[in-house]
Amino acid sequence: MREQAELDSVDWHILEELQNDATLPNRALAEIVGLAPSSCLQRVRRLRDLGVITGCHAVVDPATTGLPLEAVISVNVRPHTRAVVAGFRAFVMAQPETRSIFHVSGQADFLIHIAVAGSTHLQAFLMDKIASRTEVRNLTSSVVLERVETRALTPPATLRPTHRRRKA
Repeated sequence: MREQAELDSVDWHILEELQNDATLPNRALAEIVGLAPSSCLQRVRRLRDLGVITGCHAVVDPATTGLPLEAVISVNVRPHTRAVVAGFRAFVMAQPETRSIFHVSGQADFLIHIAVAGSTHLQAFLMDKIASRTEVRNLTSSVVLERVETRALTPPATLRPTHRRRKA
């Protein structure tokens, strides 16, 4: 587990802006957050080096690509060992339908978010790919009725820094 990075109010402002639009040119980002372009670039590089920014990606609407049906599948596996968990996770992530997978505590061991072409595709995914695995003990699926995009990660007001970090 990585150490928690020390972030100041400007770092959080940079993160909020980049989470909302990772294609912002450095000059525009610097202007928005009130820094010189060179200082802004240094901060973004520092955030990458610290592992705070782990990547940038395009958000694709599955419906416009022919995959309008999304579902969340709850899965229990047995035995619940590191080897079984790792193997199942690798298998699920290799499936083109998989959008994300969460290894969780609670009733289910895994929550899997998928996008498929329709109910027949969903049924085939559940029966032929998931239920047929020997480690799968049970599963339930829930069709997504509405997906609200993930919003930018921001600290709660009580944890939000109000100061700028002093240079070391």
